[in-house]
Amino acid sequence: MFAAIADILQLIVDPCYALTGNWWAAIFLFTLITKVILFPMSLWVQWNSIVMVRVMPELNRLKVKYFGDRETIGEKQNELYKQQHYHPMLSLIPLAIQIVILFGLVDVIHSITDSGTPGTEFLGLVPFEDGGLSWVMPVLAGLSAVAMGFAQNRINPLQREQSRAEKNMTNGLSIGLSLILGVFVAAGMAFYWICSNLMAIAVQALANLCMRPAKYIDYADLAASRVALDELDALEADRKRKWYRRDPLAAREKADYKRFFSITDKHLVFYSEGSGFYKYFKGAIGYYLQHSDGLVHYITNDPDDQIFAIAAEQPRIRPYYIGPKRCITLMMKMDADVVVTTQEDLDNYYMKRSYVKDDVEYVFMFHHMTSITLTALPHSYDHYDTLLCVGPHQVAELREQEALNGLPEKRLIEAGYDLLDEEIAAFEALDASAKDHDRPVVLVAPSWQEDNLLDLCFDDLMAGLLHRGWKVVVRPHPEYIKRYRPRWDAILARYADVSEDELYFERDFSSNETIWTSDILITDWSSITCEFSFSTGKPCVFLDTPMKVGNPDWQQFSLEPTDISLRNRIGRSFAPEQARAVGDGVAEMLAGGDEWFEAIREVRDGFIFNIGHGAEAAGEYLLEAVLRHQEQRKQERK
Repeated sequence: MFAAIADILQLIVDPCYALTGNWWAAIFLFTLITKVILFPMSLWVQWNSIVMVRVMPELNRLKVKYFGDRETIGEKQNELYKQQHYHPMLSLIPLAIQIVILFGLVDVIHSITDSGTPGTEFLGLVPFEDGGLSWVMPVLAGLSAVAMGFAQNRINPLQREQSRAEKNMTNGLSIGLSLILGVFVAAGMAFYWICSNLMAIAVQALANLCMRPAKYIDYADLAASRVALDELDALEADRKRKWYRRDPLAAREKADYKRFFSITDKHLVFYSEGSGFYKYFKGAIGYYLQHSDGLVHYITNDPDDQIFAIAAEQPRIRPYYIGPKRCITLMMKMDADVVVTTQEDLDNYYMKRSYVKDDVEYVFMFHHMTSITLTALPHSYDHYDTLLCVGPHQVAELREQEALNGLPEKRLIEAGYDLLDEEIAAFEALDASAKDHDRPVVLVAPSWQEDNLLDLCFDDLMAGLLHRGWKVVVRPHPEYIKRYRPRWDAILARYADVSEDELYFERDFSSNETIWTSDILITDWSSITCEFSFSTGKPCVFLDTPMKVGNPDWQQFSLEPTDISLRNRIGRSFAPEQARAVGDGVAEMLAGGDEWFEAIREVRDGFIFNIGHGAEAAGEYLLEAVLRHQEQRKQERK
């Protein structure tokens, strides 16, 4: 067969030599002619590449929707390829033709060198066998592949959209093949390969002129579709390890994933992003375990979550470590009756509702006491079935949001806030000596958002607070130190000469002692205010720095967000430029301690459902929900 191919190629090479009188020029001209003959096929491959890039946005969205579920992604991808008439193997046809030409060219080169024509000796040299100057050919072949790869990464419509790893693999194979080919074939054949690589750049440029990719591809949509996928791929970037080392948590995660789905009839599942979220679930879990014999399945993204130690003491809690990426797949395949989480934006981003069980009840448990209209994104709660509301303001806001967005009514449970109940009990249990001190303690605890009080008016604030006989404690948000360490170090340096008896910068955040033992709290928009005032009955001072707004349409709601309305009900507000006057305001508020206590108590009792019984209310609902689902299944089986 290859002899027949060689005969055909010889019919092209001989006229080229007759025209040029030089075998090297003849090979160059032969390469050019084959590229011209094969150009229609190059256009066919060009269109196939454009089709692939056109479907990439939809493919990226499929990968986001079914992230981690390789089987489903594969099925949907094949369906998409069939719909768009994309042929994944088509791009290999040019390479296959090149290999056929190479095999046929072997006999052509041999016939040229065997003729003994002067000047043909070098054409037949093989570097691996003959060495010497012939070694220049594999070097040139490799460089030609480098040049081709560099160009194709920029002008080939498909290759330019590939990942860095895919580009490196494609170019690496091409360079490796060129080097090996140059070592083991005759110099004349290597010269053909060099010419072919370099001409491929010109062919691609011409194909782009004939069939402009920008005419058919929506590059803006392609870029937008990559954002969510890139974020998903980066979810576990904090697992830093060498590329050749296996993730030490992979085996554990795989085992827990398998164990979770090996259990049938899972009634109640909690999902936690980290160890710190257990405090929001603690009371409800305790009630459920005490008043039923059911199991609690607890999924966490944190391999060191405290739930594993708790489960060692409570065998009816079944904990599972599932990393953020695999958790996306797990949630899509969720087969439980009731799923409880504090994570907002269910079904909007990574975490999806189950697509294998359509009657899973998703329950949202709030991790704050204020409004849902200001800081949360506009559709954060749209896809939950049930929300365990902290107070009447959340019920009213959620009902108004449903009306504005045309959503069906959800179950809104008057639950309360168990964490506050615990904090009230903890404060009341404090020893009297911890509450009483010889001089007032003023706690400054700002948020970490940009333009917080540490950045805008801290020095003016200190000018009004220091030298009044008070102890000022500054408790920064840990995230502020993490993100803006140079700013924090600059503050410490400016006040290094002030005695710690007068101004103390807190560095250990493992304890809340300074929160409960302070007499007044100064902040900007930190969520610590409700916990401080509602548990201690002491007032807050607010500096009206720029608000943190997650919902740009928050003003469409008829109710003023409690983040704003509470400020002058449990304390006093000051503009940042009034920071020096805060000291006088603090002095007045400290003098009216009993009056503030009664006013704050009245606000709290109307603001929070079921004070002292939040755990009972939340746990009672979850138990009722589990029993309701069990009863529904019994009815379906009849």
